[in-house]
Amino acid sequence: MSSKIDVNGDKAHPLWKYLKSKKGGTMGAFIKWNFTKFLIDKDGQVVERCGPPTDPLDMEKDILKLL
Repeated sequence: MSSKIDVNGDKAHPLWKYLKSKKGGTMGAFIKWNFTKFLIDKDGQVVERCGPPTDPLDMEKDILKLL
């Protein structure tokens, strides 16, 4: 667990700013709700962004490709 941080707005944490700048969602760079998921490769590049309704098991194939 970590402390609460901002993911949107001027006070957004730098990690979230980076992730959102690399892969926008249906609302652009805005994170609407918890459980937005980013798939990141070994070089730190954002490969995919999935919204809250996406079941992590549906991402398994893409995750395995990156291992």
